[in-house]
Amino acid sequence: MAVCAVRNIFVTNITFASLGLSEPLLRALAAENYTTPTPIQVRAIPALLAGRDLLGIAQTGTGKTAAFGLPLLQHLAAIKLRADHRGTRALILAPTRELAIQIDTSLRTYGRHLNLRHAVILGGVNQNPQVNAMKQGVDILVATPGRLLDLVKQQHVRLDGVTALIVDEADRMLDMGFIKDVRRIVSMLPKKRQSMLFSATMPDDVVKLVGDMLHQPERIEVSPPTKTADKIDQRVIHIAQKDKRALLAHLLRDDQFKRVIVFTRTKHVANRVSEHLEKAGFSTDAIHGNKSQNARQRALANFKSGDVRVLVATDIAARGVDVDDITHVINFELPNEPESYVHRIGRTARAGSEGIAISFCDPSERAFLRDIERLVKRQIAVVTHDLPAGSLAPANANEERRPHHPAERNYKNPKRRTNFRGNRRAA
Repeated sequence: MAVCAVRNIFVTNITFASLGLSEPLLRALAAENYTTPTPIQVRAIPALLAGRDLLGIAQTGTGKTAAFGLPLLQHLAAIKLRADHRGTRALILAPTRELAIQIDTSLRTYGRHLNLRHAVILGGVNQNPQVNAMKQGVDILVATPGRLLDLVKQQHVRLDGVTALIVDEADRMLDMGFIKDVRRIVSMLPKKRQSMLFSATMPDDVVKLVGDMLHQPERIEVSPPTKTADKIDQRVIHIAQKDKRALLAHLLRDDQFKRVIVFTRTKHVANRVSEHLEKAGFSTDAIHGNKSQNARQRALANFKSGDVRVLVATDIAARGVDVDDITHVINFELPNEPESYVHRIGRTARAGSEGIAISFCDPSERAFLRDIERLVKRQIAVVTHDLPAGSLAPANANEERRPHHPAERNYKNPKRRTNFRGNRRAA
């Protein structure tokens, strides 16, 4: 597989018009107050308009959807063809329902003046509306792999007319066990097509997928795949698992925590944390795999509107929440896969804004913290909390189940720490 070198574009004052986008797209972008393209858009849009395959390595929140979506919309609008019955001209694969809906919403916004037909296929809801949407054929289909394969098997969807394929968040596909489904789908597509793959990291299975799927792609790497956003203030608080819920409620009483996502490892803990916060008087909701799609969308809508201040989520939402002005991400439990940390905290500091990520670390999670620090190539600042002693749970209090790691006994605390407000103090 030949991969072309990254384009080094440092030109200032680049506009969407200078990238070669059509007037209807420029009009839609102007209506959304999108004036300056992001680095990945500057690099990807000309390459894709020229018909190249593309490998994009970029962290979440860098503007990838517009980077692939705008050239895709322009190509589809320029070629006046109708998709066959039950067919689609362009296929976009996403790992989660939330991300699929987010991509579809964005493309409908960008393409509002182009008269293209769209459909979304995902699990967790009745398939009949999706089957009906595909009957006349669509220009753009956004899908999660499992439900798409189900409908293909039932002959409700045809893939023999696909001229453009986008696989978004490929490493997340791997994490969620979808990589074999993606390979099956790719094998059903015409060989002659334009293909794009985007991923925040490049594990071996994703590298192999790139080799099988892309033809002489242009490789665009906006930032190192393990680099966390520069504008995210990252902090860690060492605290026992039994005291985490009390600390979380204590922090949320600070008005600076305006819009917050709290991440847990399991659905069970997400429910318990959400219930605890609700009893403490906070507007909150939980989102995880056991929730119906309608419940998940309702929770996201309430979070976006501000009716819900705190969203408690498992990693299923780490790449599917596109909400502006999230002030804080709190890792109630550290992820056991360090890459998930990057995606979690990427929910804040989006679109050039700043944000704060706070991680709670129980002694059993210190090995996870070391793995994260190795991945992001930095030591995360240790801060202390000012939780009143009377709020701490008794030593024999029931705790959420947590993993044990044999390397924990070798952990060494930093010699100096700061408190939560940022002041230096001795350990």
